[in-house]
Amino acid sequence: MKILYKTQGTCSSHIELEVEDGRVKDVSFWGGCNGNLKGICSLVRGMKTEEVLSRLEGIMCGHRPTSCPDQLCKAIRRLSEEG
Repeated sequence: MKILYKTQGTCSSHIELEVEDGRVKDVSFWGGCNGNLKGICSLVRGMKTEEVLSRLEGIMCGHRPTSCPDQLCKAIRRLSEEG
């Protein structure tokens, strides 16, 4: 299942996420810190969604109450709700 998630409170504007059989099949961010986000995408590709949530949920960026990794977790949760 695929989703295009509009982020809130981050430099990136959207996340394209595809999950198959409970694992992250593909993910990409629009905008944000290009190198860091490419690294996150590479690291979570193939990972179980529960593992991504346990590692990245709640991470903050500076004084912001969220971050791109946290927004990825929100996208995963949204996808779970829709599926």
